[in-house]
Amino acid sequence: MKRIAIGVGAAALLAGGWALAQMAAEPVPGLFPYTDAERVANGERLYAVNCAACHGAQLEGQPDWKERDADGFLPAPPHDSTGHTWHHPDAQLLAIVTHGTEAMIGGDYRSNMLGFGEILSEDEILDVMAYIKSTWPDEVVEIHNDINARASVYQ
Repeated sequence: MKRIAIGVGAAALLAGGWALAQMAAEPVPGLFPYTDAERVANGERLYAVNCAACHGAQLEGQPDWKERDADGFLPAPPHDSTGHTWHHPDAQLLAIVTHGTEAMIGGDYRSNMLGFGEILSEDEILDVMAYIKSTWPDEVVEIHNDINARASVYQ
């Protein structure tokens, strides 16, 4: 009888482990076509024209980007691996770039980041984001793909 109870308990643990494994999403590349050389090149060109003035030609952002200025605005953050862009899933980043930071966060949040949805097409925004992601080290891309996977569970 004791063996049956142990066997049933082990089977329950295995089944629970299997269910937990099914809930852990596999990394996914997300929306940004960062492995498509043509789209990345287009994104680099679009970034230079539309984004570099604030976020830097080398994706370095503005100095003291974590500190609000005298008017309450945060400077443009870096989009390289030292910034926080890669901490957010693709869908959220796409919405921020399309609609602007203030529109997405709301409340009293103040930002100079305007929405580019009326300036660039969705594909052009995706290309810009693909360029940005293509510059991140492999380990950051892997973490970002994990973030995309976790976010996709809730979509």
